[in-house]
Amino acid sequence: MQELRLNLITREWVIIAKERAKRPEDFRVKSERPALPLYSETCPFCPGNEKRTPPETFSLKDEKAWKIRVMPNKFSALSLEGERMRGNGGIKRNLSGVGIHEVIVETPFHNMTTAILPLSQVEDILRVYRERFVEAYKDPRVEHVIIFKNQGERAGTSIEHPHSQLVGLPVTPIQVRMRMDEGIRFFDDTGDCLMCKTLKDELQEGTRIIMETEHFVSFIPYAALSPFHMWVFPRRHNPSFSGITDEEINDLARIIKTTLGKVYYGLDNPDFNYTIRSMRPVFGNVEFFHWYLSIVPRVYQTSGFEMGTGMYINMALPEDSAGFLRSIDVK
Repeated sequence: MQELRLNLITREWVIIAKERAKRPEDFRVKSERPALPLYSETCPFCPGNEKRTPPETFSLKDEKAWKIRVMPNKFSALSLEGERMRGNGGIKRNLSGVGIHEVIVETPFHNMTTAILPLSQVEDILRVYRERFVEAYKDPRVEHVIIFKNQGERAGTSIEHPHSQLVGLPVTPIQVRMRMDEGIRFFDDTGDCLMCKTLKDELQEGTRIIMETEHFVSFIPYAALSPFHMWVFPRRHNPSFSGITDEEINDLARIIKTTLGKVYYGLDNPDFNYTIRSMRPVFGNVEFFHWYLSIVPRVYQTSGFEMGTGMYINMALPEDSAGFLRSIDVK
């Protein structure tokens, strides 16, 4: 029989299609991809093509050249200049589209992906994330900052060169508000952080755990919305990504690289998205929310059912998917 599971953090129901479930290895990418070059003359993010991008706002360099570059998105979703102005007339609500939209070029090499980057480079990327995250919140127009990565065409990227994006929004998105509301509701009811409770229960059961390190755990949630949908949770309760320590960054780099490596080798390098879900930098203890990283390999195409209901059909058992990834040795 099929089973419906409720994700308590997102409050989303998902159908776990047990009778239609595929084996984990059936989700391997079957299309042949051409090998990417180390350098592309037409790529604006490759070394030597810096004039094709807006001037950088931040960079990390060694004695030879840049390692990571940050610049405004040339095709920004928001306007950097201007004031945040709210409109309210009848049923119409609007807000001036001001904010921050940056591109973080993760490496000089055109043909890389996170799974095969040197560990030190992944550590540097995360340090840049933290620096830009904190900096973005200094803008009084910004209410919420999201850091995300689109890797591959199915994940929505338009440029192959490895990069992430940061967007500082003048509003707090409904997805974020809903997670906070659920966290507050659960805390009021139980006195516990919903994310901490989720992590505790997942560790106790163990069947959906992918990898554990000193400071982080990667796992497939009990009610994963799609095949191989993964979360990386800090063990330490911390509401904001801004509070991550240097030691935790090094540990996070290792678990991200290894977890994505298992996907890279186990599923033949599928496209993927990842997102850091976090509150703004806070002072004092916020007990109801806990930042985390969400990773979604694009091995399944959503359809009209998902669009019409807001529910998902997961064709892979989370327990089987996690067991499969645990079995993959990363080179």
